[in-house]
Amino acid sequence: MPLPKWIASANRRATNRVTGPAATRVPGFGVIVHKGRQSGREYRTPVNVFTSDGGYVVALTYGSDSDWVRNVLAAGGCELEHRGHREGLGSPHIVHDESRRQVPAALRPVLGAISVSDFMTLQPRPTPVSTAGDQ
Repeated sequence: MPLPKWIASANRRATNRVTGPAATRVPGFGVIVHKGRQSGREYRTPVNVFTSDGGYVVALTYGSDSDWVRNVLAAGGCELEHRGHREGLGSPHIVHDESRRQVPAALRPVLGAISVSDFMTLQPRPTPVSTAGDQ
């Protein structure tokens, strides 16, 4: 079982506000920027994120039914603030992987200890190409 929901609630109210700014620059972390499914409000959720197969994999430490996960799936993507830049991502998919092979080997035991075996994969969205007539 992933981390309990009460920890997620506490993090949303307090910890995320403190760690969010640092998470955009620290390796292994990032901030998912997504819109609420009903409110349309923009949310910022710090996550554990790693590069994988030309895209990204996010550890679902609170499970695949977290609000941010449902928001990203419903929208078909999000933006990621990671290592000092912001990137549009799409093609979200939930992957169940008890071997945790898409994350760095050093983190597999840590994620295993908290029973994380669900991940979201995301691919970079193509950058629009401008033409001379677009100016």
